[in-house]
Formats: sequence, C-alpha cells, structure tokens
Amino acid sequence: MAYQGSGVDVAIIGAGPAGLTSAYLLTKAGYSVTIIEKDPIYVGGISRTVEHDGYRFDIGGHRFFSKSKEVVDLWNEILPDDFIQRPRMSRIYYEGKFYSYPLRAFEALGNLGLIRSTLCMASYLKSRVFPKKDVANFQDWVSNQFGRKLFSIFFKTYTEKVWGMQCDEISADWAAQRIKGLSLGSAVMDGLKRSLGLNKKPNDGMGAKTLLESFRYPRKGPGMMWEAARDFVVAGGNTVLMDHALHQLSEDVSTGRWKVLAKRGDGKMVEINASHVISSAPMRELASRLHPMPKAAVNALDLKYRDFLTVAVMVKSKDLFPDNWIYIHDPSVQVGRIQNFRSWSPEMIPNEDMVCVGLEYFCFEDDGLWSAHDEDLVNLAKMELELLGLCNPDDIAGGVVVRQEKAYPVYDDAYAANVQALRSELAETHPTLHLVGRNGMHKYNNQDHAMMTAMLTVKNIQAGEIVHDVWCVNEDAEYHEAGDEGAVEALKSERMVPRKIAA
Repeated sequence: MAYQGSGVDVAIIGAGPAGLTSAYLLTKAGYSVTIIEKDPIYVGGISRTVEHDGYRFDIGGHRFFSKSKEVVDLWNEILPDDFIQRPRMSRIYYEGKFYSYPLRAFEALGNLGLIRSTLCMASYLKSRVFPKKDVANFQDWVSNQFGRKLFSIFFKTYTEKVWGMQCDEISADWAAQRIKGLSLGSAVMDGLKRSLGLNKKPNDGMGAKTLLESFRYPRKGPGMMWEAARDFVVAGGNTVLMDHALHQLSEDVSTGRWKVLAKRGDGKMVEINASHVISSAPMRELASRLHPMPKAAVNALDLKYRDFLTVAVMVKSKDLFPDNWIYIHDPSVQVGRIQNFRSWSPEMIPNEDMVCVGLEYFCFEDDGLWSAHDEDLVNLAKMELELLGLCNPDDIAGGVVVRQEKAYPVYDDAYAANVQALRSELAETHPTLHLVGRNGMHKYNNQDHAMMTAMLTVKNIQAGEIVHDVWCVNEDAEYHEAGDEGAVEALKSERMVPRKIAA
C-alpha cells in the first residue's frame, strides 16, 4: 500500500465543481490538499468536457450564469480570458414541427393549425370552468392549469422521458413548485411580446420572469474551467490523484484525523491522512465505505438516482440547426434532448465543415438502454436523427457514447428522511467530514449551487467551526435562469425534482 505524503490538511473526494472549488480556495488560502477522482482522464464531474478525435462536447449543456456575485467572481478569477458570450436558442420538437422555447404565440398557433389551436383553447376553457376537484398528480395539476390538450403536447412526453415515471405517478406538488406563477394568460402575453420583438430583457419590469437570451460559456467547454482549477491546485503544491476511487474512510477518534483509502484503477491502494474530509461522492457510496458503517447507512443505501447517456455524432454539415439544444417532445423516438455543440462554441469543433450533436437518453443503470452496446446506441441515434428529419444518416461520419451515472438524485417518498438520518448522524459523530455538491448532498444542485456549498464549507474549515449551513443553499423555488447575473450575495434557487406518488 502506498502512503500519500506525511498527511494533509484536507482530503477531497471527487474532482467535480464542488470538489475543485474547495481545492482551489483551500490552495489559495495555503492549506495542503489531496483530491481523489475515479475518472482516469477528466475532471469536472458532470460538468466535464469530453474530447473525441478533436471534437469536444459537454455532458448535458452547462451555461455559466449565476445570481451569486461570489460565484461569478470566482469563475472570472479561475478563467479570466476564455469566456465567450453566446446567444441562447432552444426549441421544442413536436410532430415534425419546431416551437420556439419560450413559446412565440403566432408561431405556436401557426404550427398547431386552426383546428388544433381551437381544440387547445376549448380544452383550456373547459379546465377553467370544470376543473378536476381531487388533484392527485402532475397530470391533473397541469391539465387543470392549461387544459388536457396542451398538457399532452408540451408537458407529458418530455417529463416522462427525463424522469422515467408516468405523469400520473408524479406528485402534484412538483408541478405546483416547478411551474409556480405560470398561467396560460401570462404565457400568451409573453409569447406575443416575443413574437413582436418587445421583450428583450430577462425581467420585463412588471414581475414576469423570462428566460435569458444569452449566456457566457468557456470557449472550449465547461471542462476548461475545471482543468484550470486543477492546474492551479497542482501549481500550488497540492495533489490530484486521477483514476483513484474511494475504497474506505475512517476516523481515528484518538487523534481526530482521517484515513482515506483510495483504490487505483490497477487495484493498488493509496492511503491519505487528513484533518478534514470534503466529500462530493454520492451519499449512498460514502455511507457504504465509512468504517465503522454509520447506523444511518441503511437509509443512505436506499437513495436512488436517474442516469443518462449522450451519443455524440459527427455530421458533415456547416450549419445543421442553429439551436444550442432541442427538446424532443415526440413519443416516436427515445431521445429526450439534442445538443448542438457548435452552437455552444465553434471552437469545440475542429473542422468548419462538420458539426457535433449530442443525443441525450435518460435511463436507469439497470435498464436495457444503459447496457446496450455502443455501436447499437450510435445506430439508434442515426435512425432517430433521420426520423426527426434533422440529418441524412449518410452524412454521419462517426459517433461515441458517454454514460453519466447518478446524474439526477431521485426524490422519492423516503429520500428526505434518508438524507436527514445520515446527515444528522454524521454531524454528531464526524464534524470534520463535510458533504458538498449534488450527489454529495443528494440534492438537485446546479453547478453554481455545488460551488456555493464548497465555498461555505471552506469558510467553515477556516473558522474552525460550522458558521455557515451549507444545506441552506438551493432551498427555494425561484427559477434559476431569471434575473440578473451576480445580483445577490447568497444563492438560493432550486431546480425542483418530481416525487413519485406513494403506492
């Protein structure tokens, strides 16, 4: 067994946004740090940028926007010269037609046609006059708000693809939170303004929130940010151990120091001794590797995750479509969303006569889609691009599959109690073990939320006590993309997650 140095101030599990933000700030403050990361090549976690034959692509699409001034300032500090401003364009694909997102009233009416538009309005009016009184699920709630026809067009298919649940199995509470304050009337008025070019600002001054029309993005993808953070950590004399997965974690009660055992890809073990541990590993994984295992491990082992995979294909075309991404609301195909990486940044594509698009498939690790052979998945992507009319499969020059496990924490009926049980026990028994990030806290954090949990954790370590509650980050339901960048000091802007109705 190898021993990593004579001990460090902080051991960090995971080199994603939370882990690397922690390492960057601790290095800057003069602390000794060692990070372990199980990926053999990439840092950044779900915010990494994968490279294949010179093509770079993002895992999921990561715009750099935050209301937190502290987060924005740190982005600018880590990557001062490499941000570009990109126009935001996304559309919904439904039955062979594209709908701008947010919706433009005249375009939507034209695409739906007179008969279907009339049926949608009739369905909406019926829902207002005769609403369902016993609203039990997401389907009922949305149908009451917008009518059954609009629900089936713009809500049902995509929601079910992403979350792997039928809409009548999802709690109505999620709909009320996620679509908070949105009405058909306000949507039509906003669509009219957009159709007439009258809505140019993120907030129209009357309280109606609209989506950002541009965003900042690293010119070679979000991984550029985390590669720069890693390089700063290493240049500061600290260590990033790639291809090292957490094997066991234990605290010596007599000294208060931690022993972190990490297993390399070749099976060899490394031991790290540290005063503090910051973990962005999934709570379920952390609990199973703590020794002795906490009583609440039985709760954490019941936590569940939604996974997804990206099939990136290279297409002979200079301009396949202008969108950053397209939501696929068509039930005839399995793909849920399609990214156009040239529209994110032209520098991610090495050949000006080519584009790279990423087809995103939402799944669970134990289902057939996840375990399918890469060649079969690339062929599926080719077939579905043709069915959608987006490209000729003969123009596809190649493809590659990237699987992202534990992309989204699942909020089932037991998750909150399970998280609270482990969180409470660890706070009482291991105050120098700090949980951060999306999977580290089993909380549907954005990239900037994850960074903020790390920032507050570093402040706690520097203070020698818990002065900031990291669990307060991301606790309300204000929409993440509305408002002004860097406008607030604190960061509370939750991406809500659906809950399955109890059986």
